[in-house]
Amino acid sequence: MNMVDQSSKPSFTDVYGATYLLIEPGSFLLGDESTSGHPTEQPACTVEISEPFFFAERPVTQAQWTDIMGVNPSKYQEGWSAGLRPVEQVSYDDVVVFISRLNERDASTSHLGMVGRWRLPSETEWEYVARAGNTGRWWFGDKDIELDEYGWHAGNSGGSTREVGLKKPNAWGFFDMNGLVNEWCADQWSRSYEGGRSQRPHVTGDAMKFVVRGGSWFTESDSTRSGSRSFAHREKKSDGLGLRLVWEPLEATVEAEPTQAVSSSSIDQS
Repeated sequence: MNMVDQSSKPSFTDVYGATYLLIEPGSFLLGDESTSGHPTEQPACTVEISEPFFFAERPVTQAQWTDIMGVNPSKYQEGWSAGLRPVEQVSYDDVVVFISRLNERDASTSHLGMVGRWRLPSETEWEYVARAGNTGRWWFGDKDIELDEYGWHAGNSGGSTREVGLKKPNAWGFFDMNGLVNEWCADQWSRSYEGGRSQRPHVTGDAMKFVVRGGSWFTESDSTRSGSRSFAHREKKSDGLGLRLVWEPLEATVEAEPTQAVSSSSIDQS
């Protein structure tokens, strides 16, 4: 399988050294089209990703969370490299506060000649990036024997989280999409895809439960599939539950150069 040339993708790096890559509009099949998978992944439906966004290469780290929130809630803090492990034991409500503080701090900060806002990904955005143009159980195919190269799960984690970005990225350049920590999404939980989905978060489900994606260091390989989905109560905190950021461009700044504008033809992610 050919890897995408990341040097051709518009991207930016934040003050913590985290990189955000542009995700262009496109379409993909959400869920399980074989009807042999979990009922919550059905019925499969085509989703149009109509607006570009920037997706974090890696989950939010303990160092980043601590700088914004002033406290580190994570269980696995030991060692000199703990700051590079994903933050965990954060509830959905904690994440809302974290993102609010980020947006307050960065209200006038521009990237690539644009101002924007931080937010969680929608469930459809998350799966679009996780699949990276592929339709198998994982982006690399259907055999879990290959999973160890790309993610931390119960079979190889050694009983704890690990530093972000140690495994190979997917075809679009994103690390830790399979395992390590489950990641909060902005969608309220519903037990199926009845009625279809769009790029925007699904908000007609259970407002006390939110979608989590990716699987974690203590779950079995099946939970790390691209289409696997679960939920957590908005107040739940777990050492296998963290987050990944999206930066959504809102408008160009006055001083933006014409060559910095993001357009739907900037890159090819096929």
